[in-house]
Amino acid sequence: MHTSTDTSHPPPQPSAATATRQKHTGLFRCIAFFLLALIVIVGITVLVVWIVIKPKRLVYSIEDGSIQNFSLNNNHLNSTFNFVIRAHNPNSRASIYYDSIEVSVAYDDQNIAFNTLEPFHQPTRNVTRLKTGIVAENAALSGSVSKDLKLEKASGDVELDVHLKAKIRFKVGIWKSGHRTLRILCSPVTVHFSKSKSFQRTYCDIDL
Repeated sequence: MHTSTDTSHPPPQPSAATATRQKHTGLFRCIAFFLLALIVIVGITVLVVWIVIKPKRLVYSIEDGSIQNFSLNNNHLNSTFNFVIRAHNPNSRASIYYDSIEVSVAYDDQNIAFNTLEPFHQPTRNVTRLKTGIVAENAALSGSVSKDLKLEKASGDVELDVHLKAKIRFKVGIWKSGHRTLRILCSPVTVHFSKSKSFQRTYCDIDL
């Protein structure tokens, strides 16, 4: 009688290192799923808050403007451009933090003056007037820009573009949004060299 012998071996057991790797892999997956779920929840919460508050569009305009100490020699400009910028927040629930504000003046697509404004917090349903002194200090101009600017000075009026760029945050209750970039263009802003002429209010375009 032939007797067969079972030579099969039991399945190999995973080593300690393999078991540790599998354990770490499972832990990393749990952390990844948790973080993904947290991101989704936060995103949905922000979206719901944004929908509930329904922020209204901010309204900007320039109410007054003047030019001081205008001097243009050898294609270099020195002057101060004064504007009163009206910032209206029509929202009843959202206030606004302006954390940084840059303001500049351009003529014929060339920047000629620049300044920064103090950060501030604007409450709900509020109108804030920003008084600016935007300085051109020995600003180099192209020959054509210098020539055109001299002609407009002789005519008594000049058309300018006023740009604002601000980093802002919305606040509703205890919730604050992340930073958003607010860009404002007021154009054309007609400024009279003579104080006897009245300034015409200019409304601005807003990109947020």
